[in-house]
Amino acid sequence: MAKITNPLTNTEVKQAKPKDKEYNLMDGGGLKLRVKPNGSKQWLFNYAHPITRKRTNISFGAYPSVTLAAARDAHRAAKDVLRQNIDPKEHRDKHKHEHLLAHNNTFEAVAKQWFEIKKTKVTDDYAEDIWRSLKLHAFPSIGSVPIHQVEAPMVISTLNPTASKGSLETVKRVCQRMNEVMTYAVNTGAVKANPLAGIRHAFKAPKKNNMPALQPAELPELMQTFTTASIKLATRCLIEWQLHTMIRPAEAAGARWEEINF
Repeated sequence: MAKITNPLTNTEVKQAKPKDKEYNLMDGGGLKLRVKPNGSKQWLFNYAHPITRKRTNISFGAYPSVTLAAARDAHRAAKDVLRQNIDPKEHRDKHKHEHLLAHNNTFEAVAKQWFEIKKTKVTDDYAEDIWRSLKLHAFPSIGSVPIHQVEAPMVISTLNPTASKGSLETVKRVCQRMNEVMTYAVNTGAVKANPLAGIRHAFKAPKKNNMPALQPAELPELMQTFTTASIKLATRCLIEWQLHTMIRPAEAAGARWEEINF
């Protein structure tokens, strides 16, 4: 005849005294309270591993931090997992690791990972501009937010003050860079989807203003300014040569002597 275990009472748990050796008070179904010689009390669930069938324990915490009722709730949850042929201890450790990883993967932490790759593809000055814009406009508000919790309304609220000042070109660039960070997060498995994909449409588009043309009558003043300006001789000669040849700046700067037909 199977031994019947009477469930524990709060009084029994509270009044359990330490002995020379540790001992267990059984609550039934594998749940027990282990009382150690130093007076500490630990809730344990003893079960058979669903694959190996070896007996093992999973801890639910110490009494009185974990009450009898809380221990029973944890016990029921573990048994539900066990019925699915899943080891409750492995299940708990996996979720704990995922939770810890998610909260350590802040937006700023992921942005740093992305930037290490991004800066190898751009000039040093441009890389500095990218990181400075994120430090100024993104990190103060959402840098410490776990990457999986970053949402479009949060970012829109962060960038609205900048947009209200009329700095729409800045907002456009920050949106683009934050999108690249989130795309990187998707590709590395930190998040499943990019919630910022269409965020730029929440702001007005910056107006493009063409640089004003220089009138012919203003050329003498320009040339006079060159002679007194604090610029290198090579730069002044380059600009004068452009005025004579009307070639693009990049073509002028990259020109070689053998390309010129004297």
